Amino acid sequence: MSAIDFDFTPVADPGSEQREAPRRRLLMIANPFASSVSERLRTLVIAALRGSYVVDAVDTERRDHATELCREAAHEGYDAVVAFGGDGTANEAANGLVGTRTPLTCLPGGRANVYCRMLGIPPDVVDATEHLLGLAHSWQTRQVDLGRVGERYFLFSAGVGLDADVVERVDAHPRLKARLGEYYYAWVATSTFARRYLLSPPRLEAELEHAGSDTASRPRGVTFLVQNAAPYTYFGDRGVEMARGASLVSGDLAGLLLERTNPLDIPSIAWRALSSRAQVAAHRRVAEFRAQRWLRVRSLDGRPLPLQVDGDYIGARHEHSFSVSPGALTVLA
Repeated sequence: MSAIDFDFTPVADPGSEQREAPRRRLLMIANPFASSVSERLRTLVIAALRGSYVVDAVDTERRDHATELCREAAHEGYDAVVAFGGDGTANEAANGLVGTRTPLTCLPGGRANVYCRMLGIPPDVVDATEHLLGLAHSWQTRQVDLGRVGERYFLFSAGVGLDADVVERVDAHPRLKARLGEYYYAWVATSTFARRYLLSPPRLEAELEHAGSDTASRPRGVTFLVQNAAPYTYFGDRGVEMARGASLVSGDLAGLLLERTNPLDIPSIAWRALSSRAQVAAHRRVAEFRAQRWLRVRSLDGRPLPLQVDGDYIGARHEHSFSVSPGALTVLA
């Protein structure tokens, strides 16, 4: 079945006497610039959902617009918000719903759709729409953790250093990002490493809540990854495993520190990230940190450190402080 060939079983007319309870109200927030979101697909999804829900739909128009819309949705008493887009759209929506009783659910419209997969939502939009229709009769929400860096919450991962530089460059070319997906990321990662990290990479220092007995209290390196859940991302259908231990309900964070960017190290780290058996954390130039409720990263050489959250570039600062907010978000999946 193609991404736009909907074939759902007909449902009773909304005004039928078979319906004993009023239908739930959904606000669908769609990112029209997401790689898989077209006007035709958006229209078909809305039509399908209106068989079981009262659906209002709005497109995002600028950065952080989804956050503003979700705050309004919670205030107006919507039963749930549907983020139709990539992980960046879901992140913005979560930042607007954090601390409220309004649940967030997702429809996959990006390339990786990491958070959809983590919640158990199918990565195909047709299957995901059918899944959401089924939830109308088995409405069950749950609380999940969010990571936080500064004033920004994140759903599953954040990065300081090389991966944030890669995300910044990828975001600057949205058409290539949409067309080539993970392969464009791989090409940008290779070129960014060669241009910015091969000879004089930025230096950073991490401060941890718990520094293991075999680890310096303030480990140093060039890139730091923080996870609120696993995997870190996806390459096609394969999960990219980095730090271990954190989950959406663990109440803590996990992290990895890359000590150096050496041409001899990077290929083996990349292989481990995609391997089903080898582990990145076991690499001799990688330090892993588990069960951390807070972490702090600061620049050692005066250069601001780039930051990405959930695959979106946020900016650069000389210091970034991370923490976990247990049960801060209500989800429907």
